[in-house]
Amino acid sequence: MVVRSSGTTTSGGPDDRPVINPAAGVVHRLSERGETLASVESLTGGSLAASIVEIAGVSGIYRGGLVVYATELKAQLAGVPDGLLADRGPVDPDVAVALAEGGRRRCDADWGVATTGVAGPEPQDGKPVGLVFVAVAGPNGTAVRELDLDGGRDRIRSTAVVEALRLLTERIVAAGEVTAGAGR
Repeated sequence: MVVRSSGTTTSGGPDDRPVINPAAGVVHRLSERGETLASVESLTGGSLAASIVEIAGVSGIYRGGLVVYATELKAQLAGVPDGLLADRGPVDPDVAVALAEGGRRRCDADWGVATTGVAGPEPQDGKPVGLVFVAVAGPNGTAVRELDLDGGRDRIRSTAVVEALRLLTERIVAAGEVTAGAGR
């Protein structure tokens, strides 16, 4: 697995440690902060939301989610600009950001997390199998990460869920550091 973020490449994330239960960490952190979350998914088809809602205590933080598998639903339900989808297609970093922002806005949440990509088995609109974008929108802005994933369809989808939660965790932690530093 190769992860590209801000022009850098690593083999899995900032610390390369295995993730035990990333959804539990997200739920715990957001509960502590009193903040809420929404999700918007394409290639993961609800797996991201399922991983979040299986955590006890999630009802205090999870507002809801959208599964927008069809391209036109990305615009109709998540608010992705039609022109962006027409120009670049659904598998694009700016589309991922627009999905996260749209979910955050439509669900009235503090944070939005989104997935879009090609799980295979065939390329889509000239995009290779394994190309995935995960994005987060929150109080401290947006972030998107490009993933170049190997393996079959199930592995690509499950890794996309873990990486979306990893990026979300990084952004929540970064927002906490900004908040803590603001009082100094």
